[in-house]
Amino acid sequence: MKNALNRCILHLDMDAFYASVEQYDQPHLRGRPVVVGGHRQRGVVCAASYEARAFGVHSAMPMARAVQLCPQAVVLPVRMQRYREVSREIFSIFAEFTDQIEPLSVDEAFLDVTGSRALFGSGVEIAQEIRRRVRVETGLAVSAGIATNKFLAKMASEAAKPDGLKEITPGEVDDFLLSLPVSALWGVGRTAEEKLAAYGISTVAGLRTLSLEALRKHFGKNGARLYELCRGIDSRPVRSDEESKSIGHEDTFEFDLLDPEEIRRALLSLSERVASRLRRKKLQGSRVTLKVKYADFTTITKSKTLNIGISNGSVIFQQATELMKKTDSSRPIRLLGITLSTLDPLGSGQSDLFEDKNRKRLYLLDQAVDKLQRKYGENGVRKGSLLKDDSTL
Repeated sequence: MKNALNRCILHLDMDAFYASVEQYDQPHLRGRPVVVGGHRQRGVVCAASYEARAFGVHSAMPMARAVQLCPQAVVLPVRMQRYREVSREIFSIFAEFTDQIEPLSVDEAFLDVTGSRALFGSGVEIAQEIRRRVRVETGLAVSAGIATNKFLAKMASEAAKPDGLKEITPGEVDDFLLSLPVSALWGVGRTAEEKLAAYGISTVAGLRTLSLEALRKHFGKNGARLYELCRGIDSRPVRSDEESKSIGHEDTFEFDLLDPEEIRRALLSLSERVASRLRRKKLQGSRVTLKVKYADFTTITKSKTLNIGISNGSVIFQQATELMKKTDSSRPIRLLGITLSTLDPLGSGQSDLFEDKNRKRLYLLDQAVDKLQRKYGENGVRKGSLLKDDSTL
């Protein structure tokens, strides 16, 4: 427990990220309600500025409903490339303080700064400096939570929003947690909340009155997790990118995809980005997983395990295309994702996917592309088939 209490974990979360980027890039939008997402009539809200949230607008809400609640809102399309660009700037600032970074999305991450305090000061001082740097270098606000574990750090950052900082020390855990509703805990959804309410339990303090055995009886394997969380216990480590068991990317589209060529182009773009990230980490993966989310939000995944690890975008694209054939591509597609898992060091194993000559050619091509992208950025070198006016792949 001593080591656990000595940990220092930050949870950093950009405030209304997509909308904040739009307000920064377009100063005339600052102070106005901004909603980022799809079409006004059939789209979904991806992000809402705090000015829009004051009217009850929130992410995942149908855009038509958001416009009803806030008719004066400025509705903007998603610019994912721009958001990723800003995200890279922000994460590069994080990386100056620790290499133990667990990204949760483009705008959110856990940082383990336990070993960084000797160099940069306390967890609060580190969080304050990160917040200052992000504000100065990107013009954006980040809320920060500091605690001895990921669960409490996340709870602290939520309490700090917007544009705030909060630390929960070991001595403050009970004061912070006990009065909260049980729904504030991870794993307590509506069904669990209703089940607890039937026993007269609505707060974390009430949840603590249940024994471990009782929680296991009523909630199965999640019962032990609830027993720990209501006491502020969370032993999960911050898993940095280098420790990842999989590497992938996914894209949510501004408009649902139906055109087969648009779908193929999206798959190729994802494949190239996953391949580039694999090679940066000097890894290859032998299990390919395709994720498809349809317009009605139903999601399916298809996977295939190969005899050898791969890291070339064209090869990943080939495998993803084969998996795509096993899905219903006649339905409107809202999201696509590609993930490589079962990771090994780059170049390990014996390949039967290519003849030696072709394998060497692909390796040399990847090396050249990576070198150019390091110099000019990932958009400095792109496959011609990713250009909008190209109708074939």
